[in-house]
Amino acid sequence: MNISVPRRVTAVAALAALALGGLTGTASAGSQAAAAAPDIPLANVKQHLADLQSIATANGGNRAHGRTGYKASIDFVKAKLDAAGYTTTVQTFTSGGSTGYNLIADWPGGDPNQVLMAGSHLDSVSSGPGINDNGSGSAAVLETALAVSRAGFQPTKHLRFGWWGAEELGLVGSKYYVAQLPSTERAKLSGYLNFDMIGSPNPGYFVYDDDPTIETTFKNYFAGIGVPTEIETEGDGRSDHASFKNVGIPVGGLFTGASRVKTSAQVQKWGGTATAFDRCYHSSCDTTSNINDTALDRNSDAIAHAIWTLSAGTTTPPGTVFENSADVSVPDNGAAVTSTVDVTGITGNAPSNLAVGVDIIHTYRGDLVVDLIAPDGSVYSLSNRSGGSADNIQQTFTVNASSEVANGAWKLRVQDKAAIDTGYINNFKLTFP
Repeated sequence: MNISVPRRVTAVAALAALALGGLTGTASAGSQAAAAAPDIPLANVKQHLADLQSIATANGGNRAHGRTGYKASIDFVKAKLDAAGYTTTVQTFTSGGSTGYNLIADWPGGDPNQVLMAGSHLDSVSSGPGINDNGSGSAAVLETALAVSRAGFQPTKHLRFGWWGAEELGLVGSKYYVAQLPSTERAKLSGYLNFDMIGSPNPGYFVYDDDPTIETTFKNYFAGIGVPTEIETEGDGRSDHASFKNVGIPVGGLFTGASRVKTSAQVQKWGGTATAFDRCYHSSCDTTSNINDTALDRNSDAIAHAIWTLSAGTTTPPGTVFENSADVSVPDNGAAVTSTVDVTGITGNAPSNLAVGVDIIHTYRGDLVVDLIAPDGSVYSLSNRSGGSADNIQQTFTVNASSEVANGAWKLRVQDKAAIDTGYINNFKLTFP
């Protein structure tokens, strides 16, 4: 990796309802896909890490951009994917006077106009072999891609995997890949999943909060195995997902921590010690001894869960969408705030199945009262301090608003009713079928 903790601790995060959107189809389709996701063998992922360690050892102790160890790493991953039936492409670029390489692997089949992509950076810093940063993400993505092949998986969406060069120099490889994509190809990417440092020796379990549907998919997985998560902040914008996010592509991912120190609350939550998540971050000791097997195993399985789940969906359900994505801060134990959507051009009344998309980032959803307010002032309760100590409210509610005139100013009203925790309205949208 090129590099606010919630104050109330929950033992197990509550399952968030999975919003129906561009990344998933019906709830039943998502459930079936998730059930079909295979267990990713930890031994296989660790063998890939051992192979990357051997490559570094044979090439001056690292796998950095411009060094022989990096090109050998690309060749190693490419050979595995070629043998598994992928169509692979090596993309070259120049940085710092040296040739860099990205590896792209496409799985045959799936809708070419809906592409789900997962990736990780394959380069290390020059001071060490980079086994956690980022052999861990690279090995887990590789093994998930090989699991797709072993299963003969044929999802609705087209699957693509990527391994990026020169991330440690400023996301150079992924920026180059995105810059080379024509706008028509960018539009086909329904999501990009990033995995950077997922086996830290003193691990936390962090989930990117960039796209609500991707975030919920990962949080559902961890909640299902009884592992609480937190929103990732240490590496926000400092790994390859930023290259995709900056051009409007939905992104998400996982992280287990780098040089920040694990807090006492996090030690209580996850175990470990109140020291750095990865004491060998960007150091020569980032070897195969610098991996927590449990974290690597859990995150590898979470990757497969997300790939199987998110690739099974269809396009966004038909309808007219009105949306407000401006952030609105929710005062701690304070006055109610609103986010407004102005609906125009709809004939007659609102439907009996008005879809109300709510994306509220908050460290304790049990503090929140959330209402939909119709243009005439009628109030529809969406959530009244439910969900306990889980964080965030990210779901689509269905409201019978057939007695309301459709056009006008609709408001999402949110009030924090208790002290300590904070948050904001991230997005509010109405979908008229």
